[in-house]
Amino acid sequence: MTELMMQPTVHEALAFGRAELSDSLSPDVDVQILLCHVLDCTPTRLHVSPEHELEAQQWQLFNQLVERRKQGEPVAHLTGSRGFWSLDLLVDNSTLIPRPDTELLVSLALSKIKPNMTVVDLGTGTGAIALSLAAEKADIDVIATDFSFAALQLAQKNANRHALEQVRFINMSWLVGFKSASFDLVVSNPPYIEMRDPHLNQGDVRFEPLSALVSGPDGLEDIRQIVVQAAKCLKKDGWLLVEHGYQQSAAVQQLFTDAGFEHISAHQDFGGQDRAVMGQLTL
Repeated sequence: MTELMMQPTVHEALAFGRAELSDSLSPDVDVQILLCHVLDCTPTRLHVSPEHELEAQQWQLFNQLVERRKQGEPVAHLTGSRGFWSLDLLVDNSTLIPRPDTELLVSLALSKIKPNMTVVDLGTGTGAIALSLAAEKADIDVIATDFSFAALQLAQKNANRHALEQVRFINMSWLVGFKSASFDLVVSNPPYIEMRDPHLNQGDVRFEPLSALVSGPDGLEDIRQIVVQAAKCLKKDGWLLVEHGYQQSAAVQQLFTDAGFEHISAHQDFGGQDRAVMGQLTL
């Protein structure tokens, strides 16, 4: 470390971080988030006070985080949190990091939710979907399930953090323990990656649990289970919303049709990729 960098300014720290993470897909964003985490500040402060000097301890921590990011660790794991919808959620390696594309499910669900509905979020992970819906609609009953107890503990922490007491968490695989006609709406972002997909060796997913990512040879094993189980557990005129891989829309729509769903529609994410299917059980 050069003498100049013994007490670097915010401007110098940002420049250092960008240079170190030049191979990252988003070096500017990564560095800004990491430095804000170290300084416990907003991005605005970085631009307003570029000549502010980091303390020695802050500079050391920033260096450590930048180095770990160079090794591929997700930014959300380094900071311990990720923003989703209107919430800041605690994140760890027990479950998936919430993605912006999954906010599509929240938006679609909100378009169908009415007062006093009972909604279930399957494979809740951090609680992102369930808690976002509860934050928007205080007059609904929300249940969140996950087979991972560690994930449920994390989701409960997030619920406590945002005082969303109406969400109930249950350690369960999909809908196996629920009675018929229990829900008005079922929503899920399940595993949907093919077992041999090369993307599993790239980017942030290398640091996330395979059980939350992979779903058999074609990536559809869990969605098949959810669609069949939802057809039994939904009330009449209830809705099912499922996130899927960009190339799976036609197959997922067929699964909905085979299970008796009607008014089936496909929806694209913010990047224009097929990302979700929604259908209604009218029988």
